[in-house]
Amino acid sequence: MRRLTAGLFSSVDGVVESPHLWQFDSFDAELGAGMGAMISRVDTVLLGRRGYEDWAESWPAADASDPFGGFINPVRKFVASRTLSGELGWTNASLMDAPLEEFVRTLKQTEGGDIAICASISLVRQLLFADLLDSLMLMIHPVVAGAGRHLFEPADPVTKLHLQEVTTTSKGNVLASYGLRSRA
Repeated sequence: MRRLTAGLFSSVDGVVESPHLWQFDSFDAELGAGMGAMISRVDTVLLGRRGYEDWAESWPAADASDPFGGFINPVRKFVASRTLSGELGWTNASLMDAPLEEFVRTLKQTEGGDIAICASISLVRQLLFADLLDSLMLMIHPVVAGAGRHLFEPADPVTKLHLQEVTTTSKGNVLASYGLRSRA
């Protein structure tokens, strides 16, 4: 069975939206290496509509030498959307042909590498609470963002996690990977 992973930049106060507004100079070589290791196992990406639209405007024009552009442009991309239809313009991107959870359950049963959720807080939340997310990496920067969307909300159910791996970088980032604890 294929693994479903997600990686989100986070501030110490839990903001995961618009990290370009608060990452400042904390992005370091170790963080890049952690991201590189994560995406090296990925051959399929899941995006929400907003993330797809934002990224499809900028990443296709990325220089071929850009490490993330070199990954995201050719990789197979599936987009969850209730409003988009027809063919998508970004290379190797297509709409999911079933409801999200059903689509992901079926996709996880196919052959291939890891599947990563990118650019979508709502997909991460939905698939975590549906017990479909195998690993959630939070890349916590040493900054208080103050404002922005958080991954978790006050009405979320109590959900037990277990720490899979943790690394601290030279600039104070904490890369912490979590999985759901067994419900048994």
